Order: sequence, then structure tokens, then C-alpha cells
Amino acid sequence: MPPVLPVLLLAVLAPPAVLANQLNLQTPVTSVARDVYDLHTLLLYITIAIVVAVFGVMFYAIVRHRKSAGHQAKQFHENTTVEVIWTVVPLLILVGMAWPATRVVLAQKQTRGEDMTVKVTGYQWKWQYDYLDDGVAFMSHLSTPRDGTLKTAGGPYLLEVDEPLVVPVGQKVRLLLTANDVIHSWWVPAFGVKQDAIPGFVREAWFKADKPGTYRGQCAELCGKDHGYMPIVVEVKPEAEYARWLTAKKAQLAAQADDPAKVWKLDEAVRRGEEVYRKNCVACHMEDGKGVPGTFPALAGGAITTGPVAAHIDIVLNGSRKNAAMAAWGKQLSDTEIATVITYERNAWGNRDGKVVQPKDIKAARGGQA
Repeated sequence: MPPVLPVLLLAVLAPPAVLANQLNLQTPVTSVARDVYDLHTLLLYITIAIVVAVFGVMFYAIVRHRKSAGHQAKQFHENTTVEVIWTVVPLLILVGMAWPATRVVLAQKQTRGEDMTVKVTGYQWKWQYDYLDDGVAFMSHLSTPRDGTLKTAGGPYLLEVDEPLVVPVGQKVRLLLTANDVIHSWWVPAFGVKQDAIPGFVREAWFKADKPGTYRGQCAELCGKDHGYMPIVVEVKPEAEYARWLTAKKAQLAAQADDPAKVWKLDEAVRRGEEVYRKNCVACHMEDGKGVPGTFPALAGGAITTGPVAAHIDIVLNGSRKNAAMAAWGKQLSDTEIATVITYERNAWGNRDGKVVQPKDIKAARGGQA
């Protein structure tokens, strides 16, 4: 049986819900997403009608007035009636599309009257969420294994994170979006939200989910090597459940907060630094510390990790002046995280510095400001 036949049979016999997930937009769960869905459907119908009309007339003329049937082409220079028709009809079609489209665009920009505000900051290649009304902030990293095991098991491959954005159902969430390095784009189709996050600018968006659940999206702006590993997960919870999550999250963050005055031992600093490295550095410098030749330098036996520690601290804090691919981590990581990851890098993959960089060293390098 030719390969095309099973595909056609599947299209005919598959449940409508399955086809909807494969061939259409995600099921909308906000008013704006429903408007976008309806607008998409309207424009699709208009496009189909235009295609049928144009090709219908064209093929009718080709067949009905073909030369073999004895027809001769009529020669004429202009026809005012035809010119008016092909000017007015497209104009009316464009107005008919522009009116609902403008209404949807204006609705997307109505960010006022919010119940809560979340600042979203894009980094290569993760998201930071700051709940400005509640003093809660955390990073969201990809957690899906990249070896394909979750895909084989039927899971949402490359769409799982360690820390999802959590919001209450039925409340208007205002998003303030920016970026730390390059342009990113926060996109969750089920919410009808797709907004660029641009360094140096703050853009606004909003959503109000009317159904609890887990909704997924991705960065929709090509942002570098690991652009495809920057998913977005939003968990919408009932209000009471959200309140419990918020209380628990505050307690968790307080318990995890590092003591900036702690003096770390080498073994515990290396263990903590490895955790920081795996979350933030492994995408560029690789698991084995060998990096990507020509782009991301090796840390195993590298000049930075075996050279003066002051230069190592400076490049992690402030980024590289020679290689823009090395971002500044001073605003992303705490003194403890930077100190322990530098300690790890100087004592892993055969590097044997044997010394511990302490949080106070990072604070001093910042100029006394944590």
C-alpha cells in the first residue's frame, strides 16, 4: 500500500480532537485567544472563498473559451466597469478583515485593571519570573532530558521545566516583559499571547485564563544556540490552591536562601557549584567542560579556569569583552552561586586549583554590593 493511503485513512478515521491538535490552533482558554481563533477561522474562510472564486473563473474561462472550441480572444484596451469591480471588491474584503483584526489587536493591548503583575525576563536560555506584588522570584529552566527518553515515553518532549509560572484561574495577569541579553519572545498559544522581550525595553501583555490546567509555549524568537530548549510552562490553579502554592513557595525560597557570610569548604562548594553549572553553563561549555571550538572556549584545562582567579571572577560577573556569547552573570546569580560555580570549574575535568572562592570574594569584586 502506498504511504499516502494510510495517511488519508487516518485523516478520515481519526477523532476530531486528535485532528484539531495536529491541524489547528491550540484550544483557547482566554477571551483574547478565542478572538484570535475566530479571526483565524474567518480569514481562512475568506481565503478559501477567494481561491474558489478566482480559480473557478479562471478554469471556466480556460475550458469554456478555449481556442479548440472556435473562440477567438477579444482585444480591448480598458474596461471601466471591470476596473471598478476589481478595486472596490478587494477594498471591501480588506475592510472586512481589518475591522475584527483591529478589535483583537486593541484587546491584546488592554493591560490595565490587572489583578496581579509578573515581570518576565528572558535569558539565554531560560526565563525569570518576578511576582511583583508578592516578592517571589525564580528562574525557569528546561528539565526535559535531551536524550529522547521522555519523547520515547510519550511525554511533552522539550516542553518541561523545573519551575513553571503559576497563576490563579479567573484573574487578569499583567506581564511586563524584557530581556537581559538578546531578543526573546514569550509565546503561549492557548492564551493568545506572543510578545517580544527586548533588552532595554519593557513590553506589556496580559491573559486571564478561565480554565485550570497546564499550558505550554516556547520562545518564538531565534535567540541563539539553545533557542529550541527554552520552553514556557504555565500552571493555572484554582484560587485556594494558588494561595497555598504561594505560601509554600515563599517558605521554600526562604529556606533555600544562602547565608552570604557562610565560609564554604571545598567539597561542599564543588557540589553546589556543579548544580549551578548544570542549570546555567552546560548548554555552552558542555557536560565535559570542553565547550564548542571557535565559539565557547573549553573550561577543562582552559586559560580562564587555570589562570588568575580574579580574571575568572570578572568574566563570570561582567561577561566577555571579546566574545559576546559569554553573558554577564552578575545580575542573574547570587554571590554564593557565582563563588561555588567558579570553585567547581577550577576543580573539575582535571583542573586542580584546590582553592575555594568565597561569597565575600564576589561581593568585593562587585564593589561591596551584593
